[in-house]
Amino acid sequence: MSKTTRVGFVSLGCPKNLVDTEVMLGTLAARGYEITRDQRSADVIVVNTCGFIDSAKEESIDTILEMSRLKADGRCRKLVVAGCLAERYRDQIARELPEVDLIFGPDELGRILEAVHDGSGPAETVSIDSLYNSREVPTLPTPPRLRTTPGHLAYLKISEGCDHACAFCAIPGFRGSFRSRRLEDLAAEARRLADDGVQELVIVSQDTLAWGKDLGDSGGIRSLLERLVKVEGLRWIRLLYCYPNLLSDEIVRLVAREDRLCSYFDVPYQHASAAVLGRMRRGGARPAFARQIGRIRHSIPDAALRTSFIVGFPGESEADFEELERFVEEARFDHVGVFLYSDEEGTGAYELGEKVPRATAIRRRRVLLERQARIAGERLSRYRGRRVPVLLEGLSAESDFLLEGRIEGQAPEIDGRVLINDSMEDNPTPGAFFLTEINDVLGYDLLGRIVGKC
Repeated sequence: MSKTTRVGFVSLGCPKNLVDTEVMLGTLAARGYEITRDQRSADVIVVNTCGFIDSAKEESIDTILEMSRLKADGRCRKLVVAGCLAERYRDQIARELPEVDLIFGPDELGRILEAVHDGSGPAETVSIDSLYNSREVPTLPTPPRLRTTPGHLAYLKISEGCDHACAFCAIPGFRGSFRSRRLEDLAAEARRLADDGVQELVIVSQDTLAWGKDLGDSGGIRSLLERLVKVEGLRWIRLLYCYPNLLSDEIVRLVAREDRLCSYFDVPYQHASAAVLGRMRRGGARPAFARQIGRIRHSIPDAALRTSFIVGFPGESEADFEELERFVEEARFDHVGVFLYSDEEGTGAYELGEKVPRATAIRRRRVLLERQARIAGERLSRYRGRRVPVLLEGLSAESDFLLEGRIEGQAPEIDGRVLINDSMEDNPTPGAFFLTEINDVLGYDLLGRIVGKC
């Protein structure tokens, strides 16, 4: 295929996967390939898959099948499957989906050039997988990225893989062991993003606070954050995926001290019962978690806290679930995600007995979400009557008569929004910050009016 080849992408899963997609897009665009948003007009279709839990796997398979129909009916000549599902089920995909032409995992992103190669002469290669710390010297320290996020927002993936052995999680099996990107490379990419107009930098990793442990950096994540807050142009730096055992008082104090670090803590506790956490191979317990939350709120009273829980884990009793309910009630999180346990082959939990009936897990999830909906509304009510900075994102999906944005305590895509129904500014520009007076709470969202620039 020539370099006028049109390539269409479908990216599924988490922001870490999205960064991988942007690196592949950037690698192709830098070499003159045409990128199209319309898969029907593409010569090559790439599906970057997620393979974390059953629902994600089903979405990935459904998307591959949908794209294979486009291949059969349209101009597409190659169908490529990349990412986590590809790594985890490579042999099965090759055997059961013969319409797929090329399969590669997240450590082989450079094979995207093989995907578009027309077979005449050797395919160009690039070692994108050596971005992360390994025995190899990185050959591509700042990858070419074609961002798919709004101009004011970018994700910065600081590491790959995970060394935890959580019983419910298959990720280390297909993402590999933990490897950090080098500090200078990350600082250079952050500067480049800021120069490109990025206002909010969202730091993502499978284990964000473990950054640097494999590089011999004694300061660890603190060293990286202290470097990033010096990047001119960035307004918000947000951390996601922070394991509770690594969230130190030192990090909390750093967030309290540095205005550019969002007062937002995404800490996946996963449960509150010590018995369940032990079977999960997570460790910890409700009293320790409560003390940690207390220290955060003592240092930063207005901090927003997000967490995630798994219900229906093997052996979870009614008493265990009731302890989780009490924890949610007492901790009063701003944002909570509740996931049904997914019985994944290759994980420690897969071999456990005492499976919880699906109907019981679904009921527990509903109960927990109903409880959290009330708490979230009560937490949001503290903003009523206040004037707060809002990052404006544009027209709301709810109505052409509403704008929407986010406060510091709302992460993109996963939390609520600020809906804006009035403005003292003429034609406020998306991607800019505006002082907004909050008038009401609507479910998980806030309602306000713009009163000035900030």
